[in-house]
Amino acid sequence: MLLALARVYGTTVSELLGETVADRDAVVRAADMEPTRAGGWTYWQAGAPGRGMQALRVHVPYGAQGDIVRVHPGEEWLYVIEGRLRLSLGDTAHILAPGDSAHFDSLTPHRIAAADQGGADLLFVHTLLQSPATALCLGGPSQGEPT
Repeated sequence: MLLALARVYGTTVSELLGETVADRDAVVRAADMEPTRAGGWTYWQAGAPGRGMQALRVHVPYGAQGDIVRVHPGEEWLYVIEGRLRLSLGDTAHILAPGDSAHFDSLTPHRIAAADQGGADLLFVHTLLQSPATALCLGGPSQGEPT
């Protein structure tokens, strides 16, 4: 609801809530990107945290979490860098190759899985503020994984 209001008024959710945002560096250096691993997936933060969009570089291994369907408010955009990605949107399945992209409303039930044994690498942007990477694609840490 807040995201929709922010769009209508041409502002951010943070501004609607009266939050003051600390100055952030606009550039994220590759050497500063620490990987986060969950459920076999690997994530690198590719943008400053706490922004209206969260940007990640993601490696999706073959056979990991491909059966989990996600539905949540916001929008998602992804771009396949390497490998092939299986993207299910509602009742439609797509195979995306390197250079292919998708942009969709994340209230559409969706599922992401690697289509090749070597996995898939992608750039991923979504509009949910400050979502942990593990919650975004995996539903949170699995049992036995650190939070």
